Amino acid sequence: MRAARFHARKDIRIDDIPEPELLPGTVTIDVAWCGICGTDLHEYLEGPIFVPPAGHPHPISGESAPVTMGHEFSGTITELGDGVSDLEVGQNVVVEPYIIADDVDTGPGQSYQLSENMNFIGLGGRGGGLSEKIVVQRRWVHPIGDIPLDQAALIEPLSVAHHAVVRSDAGAGQIAVVGGAGPIGLLTAAVLKAKGLTVYVSELSEARKEMALSTGVADEVLDPRESDVAEAVRERTDGRGADVGFECSSVPAVLDMLIDATRPGGVIVNVSIWGHKPEVDMPKLVLKEIDLRGTIGYSGDHPETIRLAADGTIDLSAFITARIGLDELISGGFDELINNNEQHVKIIVDPRA
Repeated sequence: MRAARFHARKDIRIDDIPEPELLPGTVTIDVAWCGICGTDLHEYLEGPIFVPPAGHPHPISGESAPVTMGHEFSGTITELGDGVSDLEVGQNVVVEPYIIADDVDTGPGQSYQLSENMNFIGLGGRGGGLSEKIVVQRRWVHPIGDIPLDQAALIEPLSVAHHAVVRSDAGAGQIAVVGGAGPIGLLTAAVLKAKGLTVYVSELSEARKEMALSTGVADEVLDPRESDVAEAVRERTDGRGADVGFECSSVPAVLDMLIDATRPGGVIVNVSIWGHKPEVDMPKLVLKEIDLRGTIGYSGDHPETIRLAADGTIDLSAFITARIGLDELISGGFDELINNNEQHVKIIVDPRA
C-alpha cells in the first residue's frame, strides 16, 4: 500500500510499504480522510521531534524513522482481530492515536496522556493516517455513528480543544479570550461556545478573523494591530477582565496579552506546542495570582467530542478548507499550510486518491 513517511527533516516521501498485519486485540481500518496537523508541520520543518530519529527506536513502538505520518484520521473497519467482539466490520470510526504502554490504565478518569514515553500513532510509529490502511489496538477505536467521514477527521483536534477547556474549569456564563484563530484556536472557541461562554478571539489574519465570525465560534474578534486587546476585553467586562484565556499561537506577545487580559485569580491554559522557550511576565502572573496551566493531548475526551459533532452542536464541516490526494501532500498540503496558512484552517487528505 502507499503511505506518506517521514524520513528526515523536509524529507517526506510517498512510499510503497507492506499492508499492516492484523493481530489479536486489534482492528484493521481503511483510512478515509486524514488531517494535516500543526505538529506534522513542525516535524517537517524542524524535526524529528516526536518522530524517533533513525537508529533510535521508540521504547514502546520499537520504531524509528522512516515512520508513516498522520494522526488525525477517520475510516471504516474492515477486519476484527481475535478477541474484539464489541465492534463490527463496516463501522465508521476515528482513532485516539496514542502509543502508550499496554499496562497503563486508560479507563475513565485516568490521566494516561501523562504516562511515561507517551507518543502518537502517526509520529512515533504503529502506522498512520496518511496511508491506505492501519491496524490499531481496540482501546483506541471510537465508533462515530452517522458523522460524515471527512468531518470525523477533525474529531482528534477537537478533542485537543475539549481537553484544554476541561483543564481550564471554564463554565457557562464566563468570559474567555482565545489567542490565535488557527485550527486549534478556532476549535477551542467552538467548545467554549458550546459550553455557554462569551468568547473573544485575538487574531491578525483577515481570513481567520472571518472564519471565527462566520462559524459563530467568536462573539467578537479583536485585532491587536487596531487596539490593545487586553484593554478592549476589560472595557467589555466592566474592568474585570476575562475569566479564562487560551494560548493557541506559540507567540510570546499573545501570552503577554493573555496575562494582561485575564482577571486576577483567573486561569490561562497553554494549548500550543512551543518550538522555543518564551519569556513569561512572572511578576504580573504572581501579583494577579493567575493560574497558568499546561495541556497535552486528551484523556477520555473523545466520547464527548463525538457527541458534540454528532448532535450538531459543533459543525466541523465549516473548518475544512481543502481536500487533496496523497500525491498532493507536499505541494497542496504542507506548502499551502506553511506559505499560505492564512487561507486555510484544515486540509484533509484522501490517502487513496
